[in-house]
Amino acid sequence: MAEFVCRLGTPAGEIVTRTIEASAVHEARARLEREGFKVFNITPPKAEGLTAFTKATGGSGRSTKVKANDFLLFNQQLAALLRAGIPILQAISMLRRRATSVRLRAVLESVEEAIRGGAALSQAFAAQGAIFPRIYTASILAGERSGALDEVLSRYVTYMRRSVALRRKIRGALAYPMFLLIASLGMVVFLTVYVVPRMSDLFKGFGNKLPFVTQVVLGISDRLTGNIFWLAPLLIVAAFGFAIWSRTPSGRLILDRLKLRIPIAGKLLVQLSVAQVSRSLATLLAGGITLVESWEIAAESITNLELQRRSSAILPLIREGRSFTESLEAANWLPALAIDMIGIGERSGSLREMLDEVATFYDAEGEVKLEQLTTTLEPAILVVMGGIVVVILLAIYLPIIESISGGPMMNR
Repeated sequence: MAEFVCRLGTPAGEIVTRTIEASAVHEARARLEREGFKVFNITPPKAEGLTAFTKATGGSGRSTKVKANDFLLFNQQLAALLRAGIPILQAISMLRRRATSVRLRAVLESVEEAIRGGAALSQAFAAQGAIFPRIYTASILAGERSGALDEVLSRYVTYMRRSVALRRKIRGALAYPMFLLIASLGMVVFLTVYVVPRMSDLFKGFGNKLPFVTQVVLGISDRLTGNIFWLAPLLIVAAFGFAIWSRTPSGRLILDRLKLRIPIAGKLLVQLSVAQVSRSLATLLAGGITLVESWEIAAESITNLELQRRSSAILPLIREGRSFTESLEAANWLPALAIDMIGIGERSGSLREMLDEVATFYDAEGEVKLEQLTTTLEPAILVVMGGIVVVILLAIYLPIIESISGGPMMNR
């Protein structure tokens, strides 16, 4: 028996997508027509199982993704149109014409052509390659199988809205510290490269008995300005090389390990990863996808490579028949409280609901840690960079003050 994805018209006039088992297409069509459905299209799956489906329909392999805000708005509108009973093809066509994003419009045109050619919605999206997240195409397929595509889309919209809101909070919280750091570095470079060299001629009249801090600052400034023509290109090349290295698997892994060791920031990354993977897993389980397939897809939402590496042992343990809680403990990175909460949900048969609770809890914990991080960064940047500026200014004005006040240098 094979599974067939069918687009049907119900006796009440609704357009639904369902998956049924039959030995052949004609048998599936005959059974559905006997049940009173109007059959629009029957598509046999190209591979067995959800995991095989999402891998086999990798399509063109394009990796240019649609902006999160455009994608969120599209799914909100698509869910509303499907709830209103508008056929999928017509809904995609309407949204394609109204899309303001050129990239999204081009993608929807390809999706529309695939649906016209007989592909199901999930196949059409998956054929676009990495443009759409794997959790999205898997959720669409689960909605087609259950016949509740609009509900699945609504759950995914909720999931995505929370993820977008979290990213906005992180960017907003870190914007001021980054601006402060860049402004402070610019001031230090300006004083060291431009102001101090112009004061060095004045200091020559004071002889060799300049204050120690002035001698140090002048020495650093002389070396920087004297070697600026080869030092600046070297720094640019080094930055470019570091950027390339940080994108390699080994480079990313080393950097992700270091990130986890940073005070406050390391715990924040773990909490955000727990919230993200829990919400992804809850969204997939709500669509009727099995735990094994749900975890395999949800694990892709873990962006830290070190946490991904530790999580690689979870899936084999689940397939061996171990409990989900026991498998999570083997990863050795999830907080004990999160494992305890998931264990309660697993034993009580409410795993999906508990995963939602875990995601909500660690979202709140992550916001607290994010606030702690920003409140620590801002004064730290001010103290360090302000101290450097004070040292430079002290090096400039200390000889002048001593000469005016008739200090040791004036007596000499």
